[in-house]
Amino acid sequence: MPPKTEKEPPNVVDLASSDDEGGARTAAAANKVSTITSLTEMPQTSGAITTFVLPSEEALESRSFWKAGNYAVGPTSKSFMLQDTLEHARVHPKFLHSNATSHKWAFGAIAELMDNAVDEIHHGATFIKIDKVDVLKDNSPALLFQDDGGGMNPELIRKCMSLGYSSKKSNTTIGQYGNGFKTSTMRLGADVIVFSRSTSGSKATQSVGLLSYTFLRRTGQDDVIVPMIDFDISGHWAEPIVYSSQEDWSSNLKTILEWSPFSSKEELLLQFDDIGPHGTKIVIYNLWLNDEGIYELAFDDDDEDIRLRDEALRGATKLHKKTVELQSHISYRIRYSLRAYASMLYLRKFNNFQIILRGKPVEQFNIADELKYLKVVTYKPQLAAGSKEYTVETTIGFIKEAPNLAVAGFNVYHKNRLIRPFWKVTADGSSKGNGVVGVLEADFIEPAHDKQDFERSSLFVRLENRLKQMVMDFWKNHCHFIGYQPLGVHLANMKKQSPAHQHKNSSNLQAEGDDQSMVHIPANGEQDLRDEQPGLDVPNEAMSEDDLGDISIDQLCEENIQLFRRCEEHARNKSELKQTIEELEKELEDMRNKCAQISSHIQAKRKQKVKLESDFL
Repeated sequence: MPPKTEKEPPNVVDLASSDDEGGARTAAAANKVSTITSLTEMPQTSGAITTFVLPSEEALESRSFWKAGNYAVGPTSKSFMLQDTLEHARVHPKFLHSNATSHKWAFGAIAELMDNAVDEIHHGATFIKIDKVDVLKDNSPALLFQDDGGGMNPELIRKCMSLGYSSKKSNTTIGQYGNGFKTSTMRLGADVIVFSRSTSGSKATQSVGLLSYTFLRRTGQDDVIVPMIDFDISGHWAEPIVYSSQEDWSSNLKTILEWSPFSSKEELLLQFDDIGPHGTKIVIYNLWLNDEGIYELAFDDDDEDIRLRDEALRGATKLHKKTVELQSHISYRIRYSLRAYASMLYLRKFNNFQIILRGKPVEQFNIADELKYLKVVTYKPQLAAGSKEYTVETTIGFIKEAPNLAVAGFNVYHKNRLIRPFWKVTADGSSKGNGVVGVLEADFIEPAHDKQDFERSSLFVRLENRLKQMVMDFWKNHCHFIGYQPLGVHLANMKKQSPAHQHKNSSNLQAEGDDQSMVHIPANGEQDLRDEQPGLDVPNEAMSEDDLGDISIDQLCEENIQLFRRCEEHARNKSELKQTIEELEKELEDMRNKCAQISSHIQAKRKQKVKLESDFL
């Protein structure tokens, strides 16, 4: 049977956003598929692509992600211009690389692709599989992402691979910028091939798209070209959908087979066998290497995990017991273990959805379930007039290992997605807030494009200040539960002691001046509670305000905080003065050297003058 031919739509660059995804799907059902000239899809015009093949050694030098943008630009390929069409915006392939550098962290790129699958829960998705597969052409590893969501019809896969398009406008979906697929796939590897199958009404389609930085770079393209082919599978076999001519469709297929891990059309179509009636499969290959020339992602350290090699190797040497305990905590493991990171990536546990990493489901984990002495603090951010009112509930408490592990911070989520893990809002070097962890969902502030931080807005600053206050208040009222004694109680005990004993304790207090609101001492002044009695409560008698006379505990605490602030200010001034003295001493030494040089020069001139006078006489 001859291939199915559809009327070719106008050749335009469509970067506009649709109002809703339903509109996009309705358009797809009407078979209005845009052919995006050069920017995303290989133009379906007659004639071969004029290419400039780069030297083979160029490819070797570019296998490291952070160096992949440095390659020579040779003669440009022929520009595809059709009659009666407008000049389109050209996007150089180097933009794919520079665009992907927004992801500093490889796991952040993987999370973007996981978000796409989670967003498909509304279209029936029940899983996302993440695994390593082998490329038979060169026996290299590749990264596989597969879900059983609604899939993409020919129109949607083109919008997926275009730049800046997003049909996600729902308050519940995570993606919103329309750039995540490009940045994430290009951050993980040089090339990606996408297989997607979709059903809309009585029509079922499957599509293949190739975004290959290697192809664009090695053939000297000066525009981003993405070859794509589509099939109508409404009948009993896959029938090619041709928009212009069979020759153009075959040209796209040839390019895909030449630059993808698959050598034949049959092998390509086999990739749809395990997708089912709808879903998407993404294969990222030519994975990036690190500076040592080995793969950035480690697949062999753990058969059930994917790890970041550089982070995992940092703990390879012999370490102190405390350091080993700290590195075994989830707050550290999320840096290098994808399984650990994925377990915390989404705040609410899924009812009918699984993240399957290397064949084993990921168990979701919320650290709030393990907190001790937890409490819920309500925060209402001050938004602009007329904005929707938000109420943020923050769960705060001590980690179960407190006070033995110095882990603290807030896990801040946005629309169920983890943006900032263990965000420490207290000052470094102080034991105040040690072991205090909080969890909250901040939908009222916008995340950055890489979804690893928030935009630095006034709302963000106010949230940071409020979280600091939460830590201060929680610590003041609960630190005695883990063996710390509030400073006010300690000062009250000091007041009842002899002047000599009080002077001794004052010296100890000054030695711990880095802690601004508490003193980590036992009630009897002899035994360290951190090591011997971490769960000991401070006796109620010690907290009685009757023993403090006319001075309240809060007043003493406030005065003490002010004193320590002054001490810190003096310490900073001392450090600045010391630096100034060192700079002046250096300048003085330089001046002395210059004076010595000038003196030597003058002495030489004098000797020369005396010699000339002597010769003259």
